[in-house]
Amino acid sequence: MQLIPLESLPANAQTMAVPPVWVGNVNIPAEEIAQEMQYHQADSVEAAQLEAARALVVRELLRQRCNELGRDVEENEETALAALLDAELDVPEPGEADCRRYFEANAERFCEPVRMAVRHILLAAAPDDAEARDRQYRLGGTLIAELQAVPERFTESAQRHSACPSKDNGGELGWLTPGQTVAELDRALQRLPEGLHDRPLASRYGWHVVSIDCREGGHTLPYADASERVRHTLREQATRRALRHYLLALEARLGVSGVALDDESAGALMQ
Repeated sequence: MQLIPLESLPANAQTMAVPPVWVGNVNIPAEEIAQEMQYHQADSVEAAQLEAARALVVRELLRQRCNELGRDVEENEETALAALLDAELDVPEPGEADCRRYFEANAERFCEPVRMAVRHILLAAAPDDAEARDRQYRLGGTLIAELQAVPERFTESAQRHSACPSKDNGGELGWLTPGQTVAELDRALQRLPEGLHDRPLASRYGWHVVSIDCREGGHTLPYADASERVRHTLREQATRRALRHYLLALEARLGVSGVALDDESAGALMQ
């Protein structure tokens, strides 16, 4: 899934799938929904439009609740809505026993961060240049075969072929933790064992010949070290549940037409 860039939206985005949307007697214009679409991850323009409409419905429900309570939302809307939720959401604090039970059932979620010493050779090719991507993929396969035979030539190959500034250091990227490189390459690195990978890895920049020289971390933490993360996780889950029930109650009482909130509506607001 990806964000839908504003410039890529079709000219008729204002008149697409979502019917007129109302919260109580307030209409959410199609123009606002079209503008909001750029901020939502989706597999298609239609899905982005639906998520945008839901996000604006949530915001309008909260604005109307503020008005009911006489809270000013015009001067600083974000602050006003946050204060409303702080006052009206009843979120129970997780107890120690709850935290321990959750940790015992989900210990694999609480691990030391993995870090990897990585070298790579970037064989550059634009995403829409099929000929270049095919050519560079075949070059990557050739380089991998050569490096499997003579691993010591990695530095030389990086200096000769890589389009990344790391070529000056023999392709060394240093120690990487999750999130430090481009997303599609980052996801692949998390699954790879140590050593030279046997085929090129794709990214938006082209193909990567990758060697993981060392991998550290990833071990499950003891409860004493993970307790605050466990408590935060349970608190966040409780907040999502409370927020969902709160929004669905507002939807039922104030009335929404044109789009319905779903189980994930609270998630977008929390983010």
